[in-house]
Order: sequence, then C-alpha cells, then structure tokens
Amino acid sequence: MKSLKQLSIALLGASVLSTIAAAVLAQDCKDPGQLVFSIIPTEETTQELDIYQPLLKALKEKTGKSVEFFMPTSYASVIEGMVNGWVHVGVHGPNSYVLAREKDPTLEVFATYTKAKGHFQEEGPGYRAVLVVKADSKFENLDSLKGTVTGLADPASTSGNLMPRMVFGDEIGTGPELEKYFSKVVYTGGHDQSALAVKEGRVDSAFVATHRLDNVIDRGLAAEADYRVLWQSGIIPQDPMVYRSDLCEPIKQAIREAFLTLHENPEAKSFFEGINSTKFVAMQDSDYDIIRKLVAAEKAAEGQ
Repeated sequence: MKSLKQLSIALLGASVLSTIAAAVLAQDCKDPGQLVFSIIPTEETTQELDIYQPLLKALKEKTGKSVEFFMPTSYASVIEGMVNGWVHVGVHGPNSYVLAREKDPTLEVFATYTKAKGHFQEEGPGYRAVLVVKADSKFENLDSLKGTVTGLADPASTSGNLMPRMVFGDEIGTGPELEKYFSKVVYTGGHDQSALAVKEGRVDSAFVATHRLDNVIDRGLAAEADYRVLWQSGIIPQDPMVYRSDLCEPIKQAIREAFLTLHENPEAKSFFEGINSTKFVAMQDSDYDIIRKLVAAEKAAEGQ
C-alpha cells in the first residue's frame, strides 16, 4: 500500500502532467492577428457587406482584432476558405455547412438568426424551400410543370438543391433526378437570381428560400404579387454562423458574445432590419442533423 507521501507525489505528478497537457493544447489553438469573415454569396453580396458593418464592428470590439471581409464567388469558395483555415468566421447555408464539416470537423456552428415575419418568410429560426412560378403564368399545379424548365440555386444549397431533389423529388416519384420530371434543370447561381429568372420568364419555375425571396422583394426587384407558390418544404434550420473550433477559446467566446448580444446594441438596429431578423440565437451541430439525413439519402440514391 502506498504511503501518504507517495500518494501525494503521485497526485502532484498527475497535476503537473495535466497542467502541461492544458498548456500544450492552449499552444495548439490558433490566435490569428486578424479575423477573416465571409458569407455565402447573394445577388447583392456587396450590399450585404454594408448591412453587416455593425456586426463586423462588434466582432472587432469584442475580439480586439481587425476584421477583414472575404468576398465570395460561390458557396464552395466559402467552404474552401474555412476548410483551408484562412476564413475564420463564416455564414453558410445549412447544406454547405454540413458539406464543409465533412471536410473539416474543426468547423463548428455556434449561432443562427431568428427571422421576422415577411412576405413569404414566417417568424422564427427556420425557413422553407418554395417552388414558385410567375403569378400570371399558365401553371396552376405541379402536373402543369411537367416538361418545363426549373431553376435551382447552387449545388451546395439546401433549399435551392438538396430539398428539391430529395424531398420534392421523393414526392413526385423521381428521387433526386428532377431531370426526369422537368425538361431542363438549370443552376442560376443563387436564390435571388432564381427569383428574378422566374419573374423575367427565363425559367418556368424555381426553388427559392423564403427569406431570400423576401430579400428580392424588399430590394424592389420584384413584388410579392409577382409569384405564386405551388409547393413548399417543411421547416429548415436557418443559416448557421460558423467558426473554426481550433481558434483559442477566448476568441471563440468573444465571437459568440458579439453575435448573441448584438440585438442589445441600438446601433445594430439597421443590421437586423436589413436581414429581417430580431436577434441571433445559440445553435449546435446536432440542430443540423436533419440536413445530414437528407445528404445521406441523396448519396444513397446516387449509389455513392
């Protein structure tokens, strides 16, 4: 049996090892001199950058670091920026977040925003994919859309590709191969472009996120009366705010605080009005498991 002295030495040794391990982990965390922030692209990404200024200011104040905005060219560019480690904080779509985390498990969702009630968007931290046609078109139901041209937003989009192929496709019996139902399926490059393509008659229908459709209307590019909804999905969790989990904990804590307390700052009123939101709320990775299930079903259907 060990003496009290031997036990004390053993405990002291364990304590020292624990302290050393913690110090090593702390050294392994990233403490960049500048934070890089990016968002998935929309028709008006430059305009959204102006809207995001109160948030960028809060990030700078809370973290004590300068914040640079990375101008994206696609959903994939935001994914690659974060996976490669030179984008530290990003706004993803639910599907692009899941795709990014598959590539790099050190990416971590920490928040999303609650949406105010809009033209097509309902209040809360979720949204829907809607299949819209031009209000004065001849298309009155799904059957009438057979053999027509439909628009999808981006291959990495949740409501602009994943939900249409996996949920809508399942309902109409084609699975992910929407091309068996429509004569042509085109990627427009974004939800805003999809909405405008419907209005301008470049596609007969398009799958658009409700909050993105509202954005087009609020910018005066279209009117609510221009569209008719022929199908809608269930609720999808809103766009995740994501950071790299290998950032040092004080930095991550400061980033979370910047987002989750932003609604308390009167200067941020224009920001929340600009995105039709009321505040950010905490989220965790498991909140996006529904998206993972859809992605897994899509891969299974494609024989991957």
